[in-house]
Amino acid sequence: MDFKDYYKILGVEPTADDKAIKTAYRKLARKYHPDVSKEKNAEDKFKEASEAYEALSSPEKRAEYDEIRKYGQHGRPFQGPPGWQGRGGGGFEESAGDFSDFFSSIFGSAGRGGNGNPFGRGQQRSAGRRGQDVEMELAIFLEETLATESKQISFQVPQHNAAGQQTGHTTKTLNVKIPAGVTDGERIRLKGQGAPGVGGGANGDLYLIVRFAPHPMFDVEDHDLIITVPLAPWEAALGTKVAVPTLTGRINLTIRPDSQSGQRLRVKGNGLQRKQGERGDLYAQLKVVMPPHADEATQALWKTLSEKAAFDPRANWSR
Repeated sequence: MDFKDYYKILGVEPTADDKAIKTAYRKLARKYHPDVSKEKNAEDKFKEASEAYEALSSPEKRAEYDEIRKYGQHGRPFQGPPGWQGRGGGGFEESAGDFSDFFSSIFGSAGRGGNGNPFGRGQQRSAGRRGQDVEMELAIFLEETLATESKQISFQVPQHNAAGQQTGHTTKTLNVKIPAGVTDGERIRLKGQGAPGVGGGANGDLYLIVRFAPHPMFDVEDHDLIITVPLAPWEAALGTKVAVPTLTGRINLTIRPDSQSGQRLRVKGNGLQRKQGERGDLYAQLKVVMPPHADEATQALWKTLSEKAAFDPRANWSR
């Protein structure tokens, strides 16, 4: 399989810190998000950036990826170090939800038994035995947690003959309804959708591990969403109205005069769905942003303002 250079995908150096990686991802996510982008192959590029961020934003995953990465450099065919597939997906060729086979082969997308079998816990070889369980990660967008339509997924299940010997794999496709109130990391059981039983035994189950794809605008706190709202200094001082994005559209948010950078404004019921039927809240976190350039006339106005305001923001510092 082809090697993926996640640093190159995000446009950062391998020495980049967490903040630089997050900033690079958000820039790409805003550019290619399928809901707003008109770029060619925007959805594919968005998924590729999300996959790279998923790998590099976790210290554990990043360390494992960095170890694998050196085997994919300098134009050599990517083979990986000895035993590398066994540490992650055991050679499992099904992608983790919307992520690639390369991602799955490193970090895994199915549970493994003690014998190295990537498809379940305890291989069933004797007649009349229950089929193996299958486990996979399902990457979903935040918008999909509110959707009413089903999501199509495909995954691989092992096949066995009457003697219980594994003969290969087959691809299975299902339409899955995302449960209301689902949370990141939640494990969903689909009874009987795993591997077929042997000798008349019952089918195994399918377990989906829900993973929220990083969003270009929202951070998640439980069932609440956080969005940063940039304001010009005069907007914070004088007040204004801002069209703020939500998962279902835009709302007009009133910014009161004399608002402070870092202040959070609560917008009730615009977060993620809860299992009890009510949605969480959206918190708009204000951030005062200075203009990038100022000419002499503008600088003079700032100077006049500073003199008239006679304001010391550090007056409460201990001396």
